[in-house]
Amino acid sequence: MGKRAQILTAVLVTFLLAGCGGHQSEQIDLRRINAETTVEESQSEGDHSGIVIELPENQDQSQTDEFNRGNDEISGGISSEEESGENQIESGGTDETEAEQEFHLLFSGDVLLSDHVLNAYQRAGGISGVLDQGYRDLITNADYFMVNEEFPFSNRGTKAQDKQYTFRLAPEKVSMFQELGIDAVTLANNHALDYGTDALLDSCEVLDQAEIAHTGAGKNLEEARKPVQIEVGGKRIAVIGATRVIPQADWSAGVSHPGMLATYDPTVLLEEIRKQKQENDYVFVMVHWGIERDERPQEYQRTLGKQYIDAGADLVIGSHPHVLQGVEYYKGKAIVYSLGNFIFGSSIPRTALLEVSLPGGKEDGNLGLRLISGTSKSGFTQMFTGETSIQEFVSYMQGISYGAVIGQDGRISQEE
Repeated sequence: MGKRAQILTAVLVTFLLAGCGGHQSEQIDLRRINAETTVEESQSEGDHSGIVIELPENQDQSQTDEFNRGNDEISGGISSEEESGENQIESGGTDETEAEQEFHLLFSGDVLLSDHVLNAYQRAGGISGVLDQGYRDLITNADYFMVNEEFPFSNRGTKAQDKQYTFRLAPEKVSMFQELGIDAVTLANNHALDYGTDALLDSCEVLDQAEIAHTGAGKNLEEARKPVQIEVGGKRIAVIGATRVIPQADWSAGVSHPGMLATYDPTVLLEEIRKQKQENDYVFVMVHWGIERDERPQEYQRTLGKQYIDAGADLVIGSHPHVLQGVEYYKGKAIVYSLGNFIFGSSIPRTALLEVSLPGGKEDGNLGLRLISGTSKSGFTQMFTGETSIQEFVSYMQGISYGAVIGQDGRISQEE
């Protein structure tokens, strides 16, 4: 059942019957972090009334154009057919029994309300300028939608030193998340602390007030490791956010200081996975990792993903590279290494939402996975509809995956 129908059902039933202690901070090799920290996507000059994007001196449009050319090279030539063109949810009753239903959760990669996106929103006078009807309908009809929020909502804080790109959005822009239908976010990434702990904690408060759940960061490690709890179709799902990309060690949350759940040393995350597995039907991990613009996962990603599954994770969903990476199955469980950018900058040759289908009823069952492919230009993200573009996307994903089969309809299955 879709989110809109759930809300209407809840209102009808009511009528008839009358948020950001823990363990010691992880030890992180700063030389390794610095070696793996890479350049973020540049933003062209524009209206900065909504978002603050600090660029280094001498940064100009030519560097943005170079980044976009790099993306176009990665795309291998996408058809222009489309260019024209902690919350809980309980399912309501329908004519079908829960056992006969499927329930659908959606996940995206990086979301940044950049100048390109804000300008697209302003030109259209609403969210239709940011996301096409196909994606909007998909989100409306889904039971839950969760993304990686690649910035804090705040007007406070001091820009991080020695960091090339820093992002921050005014708190009132959270209304765009509500218009997008976002139910939850992970804050565990290399931008949540761009403006320090004040901005991070502001962001948690803004999200709480907007009734958008969050995981992966908080006022201390105990808060940062708390998962988003989803209840749908009689099933409980815990989604834990974590990062293996931070610019300095003190971005990791500790017993008494704000920060994120870091997974350079996965001990705390593995412990949380085991704990949540005892209390939930499914455990998902959303992890920020990898090297930017690299379509192949690093060996450490493949190692960590398998460790998460060994600890009890049923699905691993990655972000950070700004491009798609492939899918790998391990012990019958999927590791989706990167969903790339979904709503971000000026040019996203390929993107996708991951749809996770859950069986209804009390019986556990295999997760159904499907990639809904698309592209983005000038801040507007749209679904692929042309047969050529869809086939190119499927072929591309198949070529970078491990032991996974990507069907023409985007459905993912384990190679036999």
